[in-house]
Amino acid sequence: MAGNSQRRGRRLTPKAGAPKGTGGKNKDSLAGRGRTLPADERPWHKAYSGTEKLPQRTAWKQDKERRAAAEEGRAPKIGQPGTKDTTWGKGGGRGTPTTKGRGGKPAGRGGPRVAPGRKANPAKDSPELLVGRNPVLESLRTQVPATALYTAQGIDVDDRVKEIVRTAADRGIAILEVSRAELDRMTGGVLHQGVGLQVPPFAYEPFDDLVAAALEQAAPLLVALDGVTDPRNLGAVIRSAAAFGAQGVFVPERRAAGITATAWRTSAGAAARVPVAQVTNLTRSLKACKEAGFVVVGLDADGQTDLYDLEAAVGPLVVVVGSEGRGLSRLVGETCDLTVSIPMVSDVESLNASVAAAVTLAEVARRRSVEV
Repeated sequence: MAGNSQRRGRRLTPKAGAPKGTGGKNKDSLAGRGRTLPADERPWHKAYSGTEKLPQRTAWKQDKERRAAAEEGRAPKIGQPGTKDTTWGKGGGRGTPTTKGRGGKPAGRGGPRVAPGRKANPAKDSPELLVGRNPVLESLRTQVPATALYTAQGIDVDDRVKEIVRTAADRGIAILEVSRAELDRMTGGVLHQGVGLQVPPFAYEPFDDLVAAALEQAAPLLVALDGVTDPRNLGAVIRSAAAFGAQGVFVPERRAAGITATAWRTSAGAAARVPVAQVTNLTRSLKACKEAGFVVVGLDADGQTDLYDLEAAVGPLVVVVGSEGRGLSRLVGETCDLTVSIPMVSDVESLNASVAAAVTLAEVARRRSVEV
């Protein structure tokens, strides 16, 4: 036959070596290690939801998050152990034995499954659920706006539940009975005690309207929060602002707490009476207040002026409260007309942000009452 295709001893493999750039015969050492494990499959992560034994430290992380979430009235950011099959092979959740991953274990390509009791992060403008018998009852007593009351089927009825249902009915709030499993899903696993109150998104006041309304008063007083991220502190500041005659509160839109169900509860209904505005740039807003005739005072442990010597308290005033940890930011501190410190006789380094605001507003109110 033509050619040498039938020649004995012919080479059956190419003589040339592997082309450059392919890794050659060592390409197996470059094989991928499999997919990155999602949080709910990592035994060391608080979001772990696997069926394998739960490490002691992971259990401690989840328990700590549950307690924090219960205090704040929000869904805990943890997993649900035992709800996701994380065993290798035999139909487990990580693929087939033929696909090797880290440590020679199957890697698989199956995506993470949603664990029962978990819910996606709600949209920014979606309603929230306030849970727990005492928080719900307190919110209804203080006229916190609400759109629906959810009660679990078969709930143990006590005096609190009776008052909750009666108060909601008197206010015309829709009362919906759902299964306990459905309420678990809605609350994301938070200890709800069989009741949940749906709170609508908060309606913020335009900043310009807030300033204009304050200037119409005989003694304008506003409160600004610089990076306060705890909604309980925000609610407490709003409550103090209402108690001591402030006309409004304004907060940054980013990296700061907004009016959530927790803030509503902490304010004891004051958020319904005191206008609250969100501003894009706090420094720019403080400068606008200065141009409108306000004196901007920042609370600082190392402030140059003693609170009891604050003569500017009787005029148009903006009190700026810093964050829980770092206090006033650099730009905000530079924008303030003066910084004020609260005199203390003990060795305590500083006061909680909401407590410092309450002490300052009380002193401002005292000075103004003396002037009158």
